[in-house]
Formats: sequence, C-alpha cells, structure tokens
Amino acid sequence: MDDRRPVNDCFALPPGVDWTPVDEALAALKASITPSVGTESVDLRDALGRVLAQDAIAIANHPIHANAAVDGFAFAHASYLAGPMPIVAGRSAAGSPFEGVLQPGEAVRILTGGVIPEGTDTVMLDEDSRIEGNVLHAPTGLKLGANRRKAGENAEMGTTALAAGMRLSPQALSHAAAAGLTQLTVYKRLRVAILSTGDEVIEPGAPQPTGSVIDANRPMLAGLATAWGFDVVDLGIAPDDPVVVRAALDRGAANADVILGSGGASAGDEDHMAQLLGEEGTRAIWRIAMKPGRPLALGRWNGVPVFGLPGNPVAAFVCSLIFARPALMAMSGAGWLESQPEHRPAAFSKRRKTGRREYLRGRLNADGGVEVFANEGSGLIRGLVWATGLVDLPDGGPDIEEGDDVRFLPFSAFGC
Repeated sequence: MDDRRPVNDCFALPPGVDWTPVDEALAALKASITPSVGTESVDLRDALGRVLAQDAIAIANHPIHANAAVDGFAFAHASYLAGPMPIVAGRSAAGSPFEGVLQPGEAVRILTGGVIPEGTDTVMLDEDSRIEGNVLHAPTGLKLGANRRKAGENAEMGTTALAAGMRLSPQALSHAAAAGLTQLTVYKRLRVAILSTGDEVIEPGAPQPTGSVIDANRPMLAGLATAWGFDVVDLGIAPDDPVVVRAALDRGAANADVILGSGGASAGDEDHMAQLLGEEGTRAIWRIAMKPGRPLALGRWNGVPVFGLPGNPVAAFVCSLIFARPALMAMSGAGWLESQPEHRPAAFSKRRKTGRREYLRGRLNADGGVEVFANEGSGLIRGLVWATGLVDLPDGGPDIEEGDDVRFLPFSAFGC
C-alpha cells in the first residue's frame, strides 16, 4: 500500500498579505492539501465511517432476478389485453419460485418478492383483481411491467455501486452488501497527533498551583478528531521549553499524519511551536481577520503538516471547525468539506467592527430564530455547550438587527 505525503513544502501566503480574510485563507489552505494516507482492504463489517479509496464495483445484480413488488397475480401483458385469464395451479413466493412456464393467456398467483415466472412480465395487485371460478378479471389501464422489480435495478453487475471519496454510512454498507461486495478498499485512518503547550497548562485532576490552567483543549481536539473518524495520538502537554516542544513534534511526526497543537501559535517569546517551525521546519503565521481566532501557525515538521491553533479553547474550537476540519478531511481522502450555512432570522442585535469575520456561539429558539451567547469571551467553554452552532457574520458586514437574515452553521454539520 502507498504512503503518500503532501508535496507542498509550506502554507505561505502571497507576499504582502497581512490580515487575511477567512475565504482567502481557506482557498490557500485548500491548494496546499492532498490526501496523505495509504489504502487498505477491509471487511464490510469493519468499514463503517471509513473513506472509500476507489470505486466499489458491483459483482452481483440486485435484485438477482426480476420479482414482484406486491402480492397479486403475474401474467403476460399481452394476455391481459386479450381478456380474462385462467389461473394455473401453483404460485411464486419469495425463496420458492414457480417452476413452470406460463403459456399465453394464463395467470399465476405471486407474492411480494417472488421471482417473475417465465412467460410473464406484469403483476396485478390483489386489491385490483376479481376472480370468478378460476378465471382472473383485471381492470383496464394496467401498464406493461407494472409492480415488477427488474433484475439489477438497484445494483447492476459491473457498474459503480459506490463512488470513491465517500464516507461509508450504514446505508452505503447496505448497498455494498446488496451489490455482492464483502471487501472494500478504503483509505487508512488519518492519524492525528494532539499537543497542548504552555507552562501554565495542567492535566485535569492534577494539583492546581496559582496561575495554572486546566487543559481543556486536548480532550476537545481529540474528541473532534475521533468524531471525524480519525485515530488520535496523544502527545500530552509540553511546557514552554523548546527542547520538550521539539521532542513532542518529533514524536508526532513519527507516529501521525498531521499534528494539531494549541498554544504557542503566535510570535511571542514563549511561542516555541511557531519558533521551531520557523527555525527547523516550514512555517507561515497567518493573521486571520476573524474573531475568535486570528493567529494560526501552519507548517511542516519532518514533512508532517502542523496546525498551530490558538490557546483559548473557543478560538481553538472555531479554528478547528473552519480550518482544520476541511483540511483533515482532504488529507483523509474524503475531499475538501466546508459546511453549508442555514439562513435564519436573528434573535439578537449586534454592532459590528469592520475588517473581520465573526463567529458567535448560537442556538435556535422556539420560533426558529438564532439567539447568541451573552458573553463572547474566547475562554468561556460553557458557551460552546450552550450553543448548537455558530453564527457566521461576514467580513465587514453591517450591524445586525433583530429579524435580519444571518448564516447559521449547526455543529451537526461539522460532525460534532
């Protein structure tokens, strides 16, 4: 199996770019990302949630034979047009086909799923039939092939049953099974390494000295990666020590396809992740014209892409949804996925600042409008729990008044 890496060496923006609009940053990121994982064959039972690496070709027809969609009587349409038809002995039921061949002018009892007997092409509903003695009388207007499921109408041998790049749902697995498939070629699961940085960051449950901050980012980022179908490599917490941060990046590059780090993504004295990427890897610090977020360090360490996310949890979460998710999906073989907004009336008002895009924590009220969390602080994780999505306010847009149309991005559209 292959083991591909993205060919681009950096995520550098064009010269002279300072504050970057979200859409421009996404376009630049999209141009820098290619699938970075190999492929493998897996049993159908183990394929749920995996990304199909090549078209799945049907090796059987489904249905295997033409069969009845209803309980009723089968006959040749030409015989039906000729008038009442005698009913022959026997029947065709699911798993027990009629063994004879009907002659012109004859009809036979058939049950739902029963194979269409030789010499017939049309099925009439029980409710439409009238039987006198052993003769079937049928109403006029019945079309040729009525109530008949054609062989291969769901899946035809030799045709594409499932297209490459799709994430395999329970419905897709059902269709693959119907097409006779037992093995599917999928991309290997993307391995996502998660790293938190900072002297102040401590594990949940650890002693809390003055100035410490419990690490809320690693559980969040690991949860997102898992929800998106990826394998997680936990790199733990690295203090503000370049030697320790370098070692963590080395472990991530050796054991994962991509590294998500939070904290140390800007250009301060203790932003060692960004500094190391600039000194020993490749680095581009993007100042995104957005709130929350803004500093986003992107680069490669030993050839492995690194996303340096903001340290504040809400900013890290929003940047993960808007930037990391589509990029990781593309790396995993699922293609570049951006969530499409719903248009909803605002149940809030807001004065806007020019020059930036804003993502507010929001949820729908009983009237279908969008209300927003009262405090926009990027450290207030409880606002993410309160919310069911993000309100996406465009760059430099006008002030928002109640009733205005706004774009709402449900968390469910991001797979979380």
